[in-house]
Amino acid sequence: MAHYLSRRELLKRCGIVFGTRALAPKLLFGATSPEGQSTRPDSSVRLSLNENPYGPSPDVVRTVQSELGRLNRYADETLSRRFAEQVAAYEQVSVDQVVLGEILDVLGLYLGRSSGPGSEFIYSTPGYLALIDAAASAGGIGVPVPLNAQYQNDLTTLKSKINAKTRAIYLINPHNPTGTISDDQEFKSFLREGGRQAVVIVDEAYLEYTSDFAARSAVSLVREGANVVVFRTFDKIYGLAGMPIGYALAPRTLADELRKQGVGAAEDLGRLNLVGASAALADSAQVENTRKAVAKERELWLSVLSELKLTHTDAQANFVFFDAGRPQPILAAAMRERGVDIGRAHPPYTNWARITIGLPAENRQAQAALRAALKLS
Repeated sequence: MAHYLSRRELLKRCGIVFGTRALAPKLLFGATSPEGQSTRPDSSVRLSLNENPYGPSPDVVRTVQSELGRLNRYADETLSRRFAEQVAAYEQVSVDQVVLGEILDVLGLYLGRSSGPGSEFIYSTPGYLALIDAAASAGGIGVPVPLNAQYQNDLTTLKSKINAKTRAIYLINPHNPTGTISDDQEFKSFLREGGRQAVVIVDEAYLEYTSDFAARSAVSLVREGANVVVFRTFDKIYGLAGMPIGYALAPRTLADELRKQGVGAAEDLGRLNLVGASAALADSAQVENTRKAVAKERELWLSVLSELKLTHTDAQANFVFFDAGRPQPILAAAMRERGVDIGRAHPPYTNWARITIGLPAENRQAQAALRAALKLS
């Protein structure tokens, strides 16, 4: 009889402390250290982790507050199933294709373990590497592919790297940290073709910030039956970074296998996370209002960067990415002195800075700090 590992067992056997969202102790494949918390006082403006400064829907706050009296109870499968059905209806897929949770690390572990040492995982670099690092802990080999001249996923080179050893291809769209978005037709063509040779995972953490989100989403390929997994999170535009939860839309066979391994168990997801995410998903008006507010501030940011003659990407997410003309740590230190935290560098773009879009007043403060920092040299 087959023995299936729970998510807790899966993480423990691969040397990962259960309860962490990613592999914090060590990043592989030449990646930089994970994005850490600011060491500055809370009074500083934090524009470093791509959080949503507008916060969640008021319905989320009310729903979570109403559930506080049940904190002594674990989340149950009925609650989890109800949310999965809500996601399935929203995404127009079968509920059997929905796997709940922030599962990128566990998905990487599963794919690495199930394919064995030496299997290859292709990804764009730089980028968010929770899945890649998790696969490496189980013997997988990362195959990094630099971005193209437009700072986008280099689909041509990515395609050339696919071979018999390829277990998965992992892409972020819009990309992080550049904020660029791939041409929709070319991107989906790549996903279909690549999916014939290996599973393709598309991280759409920031796609809701684009005006044509629904049409661009790779979930259309999941509906078609392509070998594609789409990951979404409530951490970003839904404003739930403090109660992290997401979901994946996957082919039925893969989704079933992940659930057999204990992935997406209600107890692991948490009662408040489930009810909060459910309320957030139901409030489409809040998402649209946040999208418009961020888009307005993003345009102002891009105009400032152009005015300062700083080369920048055509960012479509909730952050901007630009060439500061000096090492990012130097710029970051100068801005911290002015009360603005912009986080870490993203090698190999050592002179480039990523700044999260904050509230209007925070953005004005950050732009003033940037102007002042640039005058120092």
